[in-house]
Amino acid sequence: MIGVESSGLIAGKPAPTGGIGRLNRFAQPAPSLWELACQRWGHWQQLTLSALLAVSLSACTVGPDFQKPGATQPADWAKPAQSTPSQAVSEPLNERWWETFRDPQLSALTQRAAKNNLDLQLASSRLQQSRAARQVITAERYPNTAATGSYGRKRNSGDGLNDPSGHNGDSAFNLWDAGFSASWELDFWGRVRRETEAADANLEVAENDRRGALLTVLADTAQNYIQLRGVQNTRAVTQQNLDVARHSLKLSQLRLADGVATDLDVAEAAAQVAAIEARLPALEQRQAQLINAISLLMGEPPQALAQALSPDAAVPQSPLRVAIGLPSELAERRPDIRQAEARLHAATANIGVAKGDFYPRITLSGNLGSQAMQLSDFGSWGSRAFGIGPQFSLPLFDGGRLRGMLQLREAQQQEAAIAYQQTVLRAWHEIDDQLTAYNASQRRRDSLAEAVRQNQIALRTAQQQYVEGVVDFVNVLTVQSALLATQEQWVESSTGVSLAMVGLYKALGGGWQSVYPAAQLAAGSQDVAKP
Repeated sequence: MIGVESSGLIAGKPAPTGGIGRLNRFAQPAPSLWELACQRWGHWQQLTLSALLAVSLSACTVGPDFQKPGATQPADWAKPAQSTPSQAVSEPLNERWWETFRDPQLSALTQRAAKNNLDLQLASSRLQQSRAARQVITAERYPNTAATGSYGRKRNSGDGLNDPSGHNGDSAFNLWDAGFSASWELDFWGRVRRETEAADANLEVAENDRRGALLTVLADTAQNYIQLRGVQNTRAVTQQNLDVARHSLKLSQLRLADGVATDLDVAEAAAQVAAIEARLPALEQRQAQLINAISLLMGEPPQALAQALSPDAAVPQSPLRVAIGLPSELAERRPDIRQAEARLHAATANIGVAKGDFYPRITLSGNLGSQAMQLSDFGSWGSRAFGIGPQFSLPLFDGGRLRGMLQLREAQQQEAAIAYQQTVLRAWHEIDDQLTAYNASQRRRDSLAEAVRQNQIALRTAQQQYVEGVVDFVNVLTVQSALLATQEQWVESSTGVSLAMVGLYKALGGGWQSVYPAAQLAAGSQDVAKP
């Protein structure tokens, strides 16, 4: 109601002149709130109200304006000291990097985790809370209107102050009252605008909290899946070596029966079989743990995916070219950097809120309704009642509370600025570490592949020489143990290459961009995320 009248005033609506005569209330429309106000206040009151509203709409905004922070960044990514089969290249980042492993089961699991993960649902709930908090704050920018009404039967004291209505203790009377009221804080100094700005920034913090949670879920799903396949491949290698050890035991037993071997040879071969068998339970336990970890990421109970994931499969391998984007894109990709920037924005806006508290708060209030002592008169022209006018409140002495709050907000902004710098610096360190790990793990894998090949040759030679009586059985056991160790290390290093690639993409902040909108809608949100 106040807003409608105000808009007419700002637009230059002509003010009515003269008083209102004794008009027939049934033949003449009821005057507007503006006309009633003009009768009582006169022309100068209109000008005062016009000035208040005009200044309100063109008011300044106290406090510093947020400026996007700059961050020192390298011109290009660090280059490896030695060439490797798979190269990280400065090409547009593949936002669906898990698909480059060419493992359909891995791709399906990542999509499933993005929809069903409970951590993501918690982050979505926090995001909804932040949206609701923003709505509460932005509501302060608009007028508050309410319908009011009351009825009461009263009797005034005969010994008290005289009631202008004449009811001074002689009798009780009824009072009917109903109407509309409105109030609007005129945001001269921009305090409410700064509150809204801070709420927008806090909403961005919650958005990026969810993006970071999604990035973590995608990376954890891929890493657990790759580790699972690595454990299964290690178990397969152990089983192969167990078959070889059992063959050696059988061979030594036959040679003992022929009188060309000793009991010591048989005992050593049996010990080798038992030692290899002892490795299997730990690998089976690790497999069960990883399957449960993946089930948890999917929001499923333990062993829910055991049947689907228990069959052995190869370790997903990284592509020959890993597109990692440009250094200049990092600040827009990593959710933690975006979140730190939003926190700095909110802290900057809160300084304006604290400064706005030093200035007067001016509120424009009004009411329009009907008041009567007889129900039959209620709603008649004579029962009309209205009121309109500004109120202000200016802090004079508060014991330093406002000054302390301003100092607190300024210190919080300084903390947020340092936290932003630290987040960016940590991101560059993580990327550099992951690039180093990716290149080093490839070199280690290739060296171990050669070691496995040479140990396989050595084992075949030792077994042949043992049959020929050239060497004793200890040489066979030694070479066999070396082969098992290098094979397990090769599987571990091959798994490590793929894990390093996942860690690299997580450090780059890639993955949430292509999944976030669908995951957000699956979580029940009504808004599509802004990338």
